[in-house]
Amino acid sequence: MKVVIVKDYHELSVQAAQLVAEQIAKKKNTVLGLATGQTPAGMYMELVKKYKKGEIDFSQVVTFNLDEYYGLSPECTQSYYYFMWNTFFRYINIKKENVHLLNGMTDNAEKECQQYEYFIQKSSGIDLQILGIGVNGHLGFNEPGTSFSSKTRLVTLAEETIQDNSKYFNDICEVPRQALTMGLGTIMKAQKIILLANGREKAPVVAKTINGPVSTEVPATVLRLHNDVTMLIDKEAACEI
Repeated sequence: MKVVIVKDYHELSVQAAQLVAEQIAKKKNTVLGLATGQTPAGMYMELVKKYKKGEIDFSQVVTFNLDEYYGLSPECTQSYYYFMWNTFFRYINIKKENVHLLNGMTDNAEKECQQYEYFIQKSSGIDLQILGIGVNGHLGFNEPGTSFSSKTRLVTLAEETIQDNSKYFNDICEVPRQALTMGLGTIMKAQKIILLANGREKAPVVAKTINGPVSTEVPATVLRLHNDVTMLIDKEAACEI
């Protein structure tokens, strides 16, 4: 695992966008695995800037998002579908048919997840996976205790995750209790992985991910078993290493 410590969130976002741009420059039809949330939002803004400057072309890029709340419609402002289209996709020249997002309104979660795995395989796998990290070490919605070989599936969210994500909702009662997520096994099949972390609240879990035992109790530690991971963190997130 390569650990890169940067000054602040802005520099983290700029460097993350540059790594994505370099990947697409090397392979125009790159398959990207994408994350949502506050941490990657700055990276998406920087990628949009690069696109508008003519520095990057998304016309052949294929994307797969990590996860989606179960029971939220695409039109819901807290859905990851809404986040991705209104933060990133609508501002670049990606083809709609190349964008893959889990359907939180599916009436057959098992089939939805199996199809998602199939489409990833049909696309020859993910070239570059972008990840954030939860305060409890989750990747996507793979909570503590998740098998390292897990695949895309319906999961129940940990209370800690529900509490943490309640800031995006008007009331904690509105936070979905379940989600669809790529599994840790699915994530680990990516050719390259970039993990982004910023802020003091992420410092304890960043330290555990880098220096603690590899354990399902801290799902992010599985990344130490991958041969091409870059952990891009700001000084605050790195303060307990």
